[in-house]
Amino acid sequence: MALTPQAFIAKWQNSPIKERAGAQAHFLDLCRMLDEPEPADVDPTGKDYGFEVGATKTTGGNGFADVFKRGHFGWEYKGTKANLDDAFAQLQRYAVALDNPPLLIVSDIGTTIRIHTNWTNSVSKRYDIAIADLADPVKRGWLKSALSDPEALRPTKTRQELTEEVAGEFAVLARSLRERGHKPEEVAHFINRLVFCMFAEDVKLLPDGMFTRMLDQALGNPTEFEDFARVLFAAMTKGGRVGFELVKWFNGGLFDGDLVFALTRDEVKIVRKAAGHYWGDIDPSILGTLFERGLDPDKRSQLGAHYTDREKIMMIIDPVIVDPLSAEWDAARLAIAALLERGREADEAAKTIKGRKGAARSGQATLAIGQAQQLLDQFLKRLRAYRVLDPACGSGNFLYLALKALKDLEHRAQVEAEALGLPRQFPEIGPEVVSGIEINPYAAELARVSVWMGEIQWMLRNGFAAAENPILKPLDNIECRDALMSWAADGSEEGGHWIEAEWPDADAIIGNPPFLASRKLKPDLGDDYVDALRKVYKKTVPKGADLVCFWFAKGKASLDGRTERLGLIATNSVGGGSSRKVLDQLFAAHFAFSVWNKESWTVSGAAVTVALVCISKTAIEPVRLNGSPVNGIYSDLQAKSASQGAELSLSRKLRENSNVAHQGVVARGALNKAAAKLHKLPPADFLIGADQGRAMLLESGNPNARPNSDVVVPFLIARDVTRRNSDRFVVNFGELDEESAALYEKPFEYLRPVMLHRAKMSQPDALARWWQLWRPRPEMAAALSSLDRFIVTPGVSKHRVFVWSTWPVLADHALVAIARNDDTTFGILHSRFHEVWALRMGTALDDRPRYTSTTTFETFPFPHGLTPNIPASDYVSDPRAMDIAVAARRLIELRENWINPPELVNREPDVVPGFPDRILPVSDNAAKTLKKRTLTNLYNARLPWLQKAHKVLDDAVAAAYGWPSDLTDDEVLAKLFALNQERAADGAEKTAPDARIKRPRKAVAG
Repeated sequence: MALTPQAFIAKWQNSPIKERAGAQAHFLDLCRMLDEPEPADVDPTGKDYGFEVGATKTTGGNGFADVFKRGHFGWEYKGTKANLDDAFAQLQRYAVALDNPPLLIVSDIGTTIRIHTNWTNSVSKRYDIAIADLADPVKRGWLKSALSDPEALRPTKTRQELTEEVAGEFAVLARSLRERGHKPEEVAHFINRLVFCMFAEDVKLLPDGMFTRMLDQALGNPTEFEDFARVLFAAMTKGGRVGFELVKWFNGGLFDGDLVFALTRDEVKIVRKAAGHYWGDIDPSILGTLFERGLDPDKRSQLGAHYTDREKIMMIIDPVIVDPLSAEWDAARLAIAALLERGREADEAAKTIKGRKGAARSGQATLAIGQAQQLLDQFLKRLRAYRVLDPACGSGNFLYLALKALKDLEHRAQVEAEALGLPRQFPEIGPEVVSGIEINPYAAELARVSVWMGEIQWMLRNGFAAAENPILKPLDNIECRDALMSWAADGSEEGGHWIEAEWPDADAIIGNPPFLASRKLKPDLGDDYVDALRKVYKKTVPKGADLVCFWFAKGKASLDGRTERLGLIATNSVGGGSSRKVLDQLFAAHFAFSVWNKESWTVSGAAVTVALVCISKTAIEPVRLNGSPVNGIYSDLQAKSASQGAELSLSRKLRENSNVAHQGVVARGALNKAAAKLHKLPPADFLIGADQGRAMLLESGNPNARPNSDVVVPFLIARDVTRRNSDRFVVNFGELDEESAALYEKPFEYLRPVMLHRAKMSQPDALARWWQLWRPRPEMAAALSSLDRFIVTPGVSKHRVFVWSTWPVLADHALVAIARNDDTTFGILHSRFHEVWALRMGTALDDRPRYTSTTTFETFPFPHGLTPNIPASDYVSDPRAMDIAVAARRLIELRENWINPPELVNREPDVVPGFPDRILPVSDNAAKTLKKRTLTNLYNARLPWLQKAHKVLDDAVAAAYGWPSDLTDDEVLAKLFALNQERAADGAEKTAPDARIKRPRKAVAG
């Protein structure tokens, strides 16, 4: 029967009925007033919607909630005018047992109903409804939504959005303080203090509104801010008073010293605006990252960049920490449940024998309960002794989420054990279970602040009081130091030497070590440091490995000891080249059980593709790659397939392929833009635009009577292959000495600014040969200069495409130049067989496959008799070679007609005979059309004629191998791997003809 709001108010307002007697009747009357079905009508079982949901609690009372509706709310009732804060804390403590409903509702019988939102990723909101106000349709609407549509009450702002807002505001303050001459590290420390004060105020650890009241007072007279803040910080250091108000003991190191800055009125306004947010909802998993960008001048430009969200981080924490410990608890819980059931059965049997209900507990029951308690205690002891290390912890996002995961598991175990009938203990896991190493002092302190805030948030959100005396425990377990090397003083003249750094013992190691390619180590870290680093790790990390590999090497050493599991993030190129040798050692000794090899990630504000690599000391099933079960994972981060049956990373380079594929030149004319700006240097480059380059080519009068075309040549970059040719030139003096180079007057003068830049570089040889390309690749010039044409492919591209080029066109380092001029080799390289091999053997840059002269070309087994060490002239008598050549020429012809339709282009000779013709649009409209005619767009579209041309080519190459043309990719890889092993085992490196064989200038039919 329906009930009007007025009738409900008249019945229940200020009702003296006790909680236990009135709760169910009160809720049923609410259902009638709101025209909502009663629990029994929705769920007769009472499991998903009912009263007194949950097992009997040993602490008194029945159920974990007086009313519960799954996916909607948990509701705790109290008597009229009871303390609803206590009721809310009680409900929070058991929310996990109720599957964390989105709403937690507390109510007394006669005066108030409070709805607390409980979504993980939204700011919190409280809806207060007085019983007397239920005649208000808006407030009745809140209650109706709670019962039937909780999403209507979800706050629109996420915790991430709130955290971004406050981080942005404090970045403005940090910049203002630095611009006034304050040291960056002191600015960061000061702002960390302000941040924690606002958080402490909002979670009621500082007296009500104290910090905000202080700011309001300072707005009237900003000169007072410095004294106000100094008094407050001093009180927080040891505990004390501000005026007559008592301040708790915080410290933990954050409030050591009396560092305070005077603030202008505008700066006080910034702090006051930030204080207006509710800091209890700040997300510690991203707080540190965002603040680090705002507080560290070197990271200012990243402030608006995306951060790595918690879901990504949990892809490491779950398999490394949560899953194994959860499995341990599940096993313990089942054993505990069985023991307690045995105890209950023993009690029932004893009562039956004695014939009375009040019989004392039987000895068997006491023993079973004691054993169950012992199992719980053992698991909790194991959990509380568990240690997690992040040896590159940055600003603490991994550490915070690891701490939260361990606290959640302890809490879950306690609640579930209580549901089975065991008494509950106070949560003991705290920040001491996580350790971090971070070389950046900004980040290290932010890591401590993030962990402190996360610990306090967790306690309050789960219905517990924050620890006190002090509130902030010292976090010496988050160290500011180098994670890889330590300086050992020895009293010698040098003062000491570098040794390998020690890591704290840990059961699990997680983290996101710095991404730095091998070639960038010395420019970024300095020659001396990198030389010392490589010397210290020479037995475990080969030269050429990326920086992240040093963490994997130390991770292996930890797995050899106490550590149970390791989970690190790396660039997805870690599975190739020299870096893979580190993983070879790791995977040989331990077990890769969860790998994501192409996951998007945010690094320094840029989205990249990375690998998430999880390793265990013991074998784990199932093994997963990118979330799917596989037979195994090899050190190249690829799955072992059932048909493949072998590890392709064991493929060997073949002598028959040597000295054929070459990486292009590296120019490196200038420092990076930031360094150039710092040193106030002019632009400098080896590259020349089209007009200036042709003007230089037409110049004459060099003292050596030689044309500039000797040293100014067309330049080809990867985008010229995948898109349209950018028409540029490069100054290439090869290995000429400075005196000889100076005889080419205009090109030499053009390079003068390069000398200024290289004088600022850390490598001495940069200046010693400043007029030469950084990597001139003389071996490539020797291999290509005798050919009328050669094959080029981008080092990194979405599609594996090959094109022809001609000497003296110079290939950039982002290209691989292949010293063959025959259509047969071109066809084999452009076949499906080589593409499958290249994709599997290569690494990747983000989501684009990488092609290298070593791992992809030099390991690839060409068909017998068609290997690159055989002169192309020999192919003429081989019908297999002729079939491939015909198919390759047809593919090239069709592609060229599509990319440069004859009716849309004019071909004009360049200003130097022998240089490639210029391809110019016949009109502006033609130019617009040609812009879209690129190899990338062509292979994106994969037009029917292109598919057919490739099918004909693939069939010809399959016939050359003597294989069916419809092999699966795994079958192709298995056959190619077997052929690679056979060639290597047959002594190919000893018997292969000289790779420097003279090749004919004229292109041959094959």
